[in-house]
Amino acid sequence: MLLWTGLGNPEPGMSRHRHNVGFMAVDRIASRHGFAPWRKRFRGEVAEGRVGAHRMLLLKPMTYMNLSGESVQQAAAFYKIPVEAITAFHDELDLPPGRVRVKRGGGAAGHNGLRSMDRMLGSPDYWRVRIGIGHPGAKERVTGHVLGDFSKSDQDWLERMLDAMSDAAPILADGQPELFMTKLALLTGENG
Repeated sequence: MLLWTGLGNPEPGMSRHRHNVGFMAVDRIASRHGFAPWRKRFRGEVAEGRVGAHRMLLLKPMTYMNLSGESVQQAAAFYKIPVEAITAFHDELDLPPGRVRVKRGGGAAGHNGLRSMDRMLGSPDYWRVRIGIGHPGAKERVTGHVLGDFSKSDQDWLERMLDAMSDAAPILADGQPELFMTKLALLTGENG
């Protein structure tokens, strides 16, 4: 079984925040791949289903971003899912809006959700799907940018990217991150 977790914050008023793009990604995957309804478990919400040939648990921690790892660790421990079978979908300031990169391991780069996962899992060796939200340009504007809603002008690329990510999800589940990124670039019209 694979565990894919979207990172975000649980407040309804935060649902369109850039920081919640991880929740948006797993919601779209659940919808597109016919997952069972979301239910409360492991201090979060979970949905079970299949992506391609793989049995999958999708998780949205309801602990707030800073404590995401507590929910992820509980789900992983219950299902005995190793760190290498966990993927976190999260916002990434250092990528242009709509750009998606996948990597395994690495530092938290100031992302509190990743920092919490590193601490609770005891290892940074899980997969990360880094979803670009762009940088506002000045350090003092980062918090407002991350905790702000996507703008109307963002909707076109955001919807296209979420759809492409859902369509290409079986490639990622098969353990082919490079091919997944290539497919996303083709589906979204990303060049470079």
